[in-house]
Amino acid sequence: MHFADALTAASKTKSPVCVGLDPNVGKLPEGIERTPAGVLTFCKGIVDAVKEVACCVKPQMAYFELLGWEGMKVFWEVCTYAKEQGLLVIADGKRNDIGSTCEAYADAYLSAASPIDALTVSPYLGSDGVQPFIERATQNNKGVFVLVKTSNSSSGELQDLPTGDEVVHEHMAQLVESWGSAHLGKETIFSCVGSVVGATYPEELKYLRTLMPHAVILIPGYGAQGGGAADCKPGFLPDGTGAIVNSARGIIFASKGKDWQEAAKNAAKQMAEDLREVLKSSAV
Repeated sequence: MHFADALTAASKTKSPVCVGLDPNVGKLPEGIERTPAGVLTFCKGIVDAVKEVACCVKPQMAYFELLGWEGMKVFWEVCTYAKEQGLLVIADGKRNDIGSTCEAYADAYLSAASPIDALTVSPYLGSDGVQPFIERATQNNKGVFVLVKTSNSSSGELQDLPTGDEVVHEHMAQLVESWGSAHLGKETIFSCVGSVVGATYPEELKYLRTLMPHAVILIPGYGAQGGGAADCKPGFLPDGTGAIVNSARGIIFASKGKDWQEAAKNAAKQMAEDLREVLKSSAV
């Protein structure tokens, strides 16, 4: 199934909650070893806890890379396990390059055999640093999420710079829309080329939604970074589709005690309910 169709269906059936798998070894709960094996146990446990609520998970590759080759083995095992449990998997690697290197990144993560459904991509090198990812996504029913307006406080140092009568992130949004316009789903209006816009910038999110009518927006910055459900609302269409909202620390580290799985499940349920309540007023 086309990636955007699959993601939209999952978000409607479950919720638009995306759980970030950021297994910081120093924050693992009681009883979990601070080892690659412990990270695997923890991530599988989080997947089991949230799989009935969340539409997808987003493993943050940095925390797996930190553990060397064993960590990367765990990364692939976690992605495979999440797929087996019915979750879509977005690898958060923010990859980008040109030429054969970019082709290699695209093949590594978005091949037909990969358990990864989508990959975050940095657009700084321009279209030839993004097209190989889009080509693989189109061929293999995968997706990409292009950074447009990120949630961090210093994002404006570059992303808010004026370029004529617009700013950089607005121009980036228009590129995302143009890149995805030829790759729409069969059951939705959305493209396999999505975008990343932080909940910490709700006014920008509102305008960027109008510039990218066919892009699914991945919204980070919820919870620990200060964004709330109301801040995410502008990223959705009136029917409650078109966006997914990521939370990592607020869910996976909801408790450091023996009840960490139950706490994660409850946190994901509460987030889903908060989003549902906010989006009710937009329903058509």
